[in-house]
Amino acid sequence: MILWETIAPLRQLFVSKSLRWVNNLSLVILNTLVLRGIFPVTAIEIAAIADKNQWGLFNNIPLPGWQVVLLSILMLDGIIYLQHVMFHALPTLWRIHKVHHADLDFDVTTGLRFHPLEILLSMAIKLAAVLFLGTPAVAIIIFEVLLNATSMFNHGNIRLPDRLEGWLRLFVVTPNMHRIHHSVIPQETNSNFGFNLSWWDYIFGTYRDRSSVNQQKMNIGLAEFQNQLRVEQLPWMLILPFINRFD
Repeated sequence: MILWETIAPLRQLFVSKSLRWVNNLSLVILNTLVLRGIFPVTAIEIAAIADKNQWGLFNNIPLPGWQVVLLSILMLDGIIYLQHVMFHALPTLWRIHKVHHADLDFDVTTGLRFHPLEILLSMAIKLAAVLFLGTPAVAIIIFEVLLNATSMFNHGNIRLPDRLEGWLRLFVVTPNMHRIHHSVIPQETNSNFGFNLSWWDYIFGTYRDRSSVNQQKMNIGLAEFQNQLRVEQLPWMLILPFINRFD
């Protein structure tokens, strides 16, 4: 994605790439350390425990293995969609999720930019989902690869031919589709919540076909933090959820 963005970028970046990337990727490193330090088990380990004890939905329904894997991936993706909607709908969670949306540009590193609290909550939700569903380990591995790959893809500052983009959008979230979600216009921010499969937005009526402004010219981020370079600094990202007002 980095190579693709370099060769065929859609938008000119507003902020220096080096400034954004150093801080966004530093946040990724911090999140990894926090996650490893707080959670003693991974989703795969939880899956192994559920399988050993025959806990969860799919450990108690007689289905072929391939169907269990497929249904597990679909249901985990649906849960991620609902989680994303929840982070927009509930004020306390939105304050945490704002860190992701405050980025003044939109590129592959935006797809990795999340507050540590959001990463921890997401992991807790994922572990609960794996335990409830009885998700097999192989389904978790496939899902994580797909989720992380599509997250970096749909946050990419890249050009796609219109016909290809329209076709892909029938199945997965594309950069043009997700970029609308990062518009400063609230009605657009509260649309296109999918990360991987685009179907959930179609099913639940949150799909928006296009932005009100050409995507090369649309403003990215949050209206209250436009043109403020501090939003790209790691200390600011960390304290944002705890501050009511910025002067």
